[in-house]
Amino acid sequence: MTPIECQFDVHGGAMMSIFNDAILNTTALYEYQPRTLDFIEQWFRTKHEGDLPILGVLDEASGRLMGFATYGPFRPHAAFRYCVEHSVYVDRDYRGRGVARCLMEALIRRAEAQGYHSMIGGIDATNAASIALHERLGFSHAGTVREVGYKFERWLDLAFYQRLLGTR
Repeated sequence: MTPIECQFDVHGGAMMSIFNDAILNTTALYEYQPRTLDFIEQWFRTKHEGDLPILGVLDEASGRLMGFATYGPFRPHAAFRYCVEHSVYVDRDYRGRGVARCLMEALIRRAEAQGYHSMIGGIDATNAASIALHERLGFSHAGTVREVGYKFERWLDLAFYQRLLGTR
């Protein structure tokens, strides 16, 4: 698998489908409303303007987007400018095949190349697969904020995982 730079006009619809599956069926996103193509287009513009990557992995046989990943500012204040918060989403048909690991490794390399010092992931505390992946990639548990989300008729805990990068 080789990560590629995603583009709205090619990958926007597939990304919207992956996002919306996560919103409607998982606790990977603490959101309720599906995203629209207009939302995705603006999201792409904002990422591009901020020199923030959107990486994807395609199925070699079908050309289908298997998953994508990105990062953005951890917090909006100037002192946080060397820290990014990342997100990784994998199409339900491709989970468990190494797509997330491939994307995460590419994101880590990109963040280091861009001079970032730290990466943070906010993960639903019940997402054992994502937590295990992050730990295998050198992330450590930085804390859990209890009952900060409410979805599917239950309270959700958000665990933060952090990796210091080889810069600064």
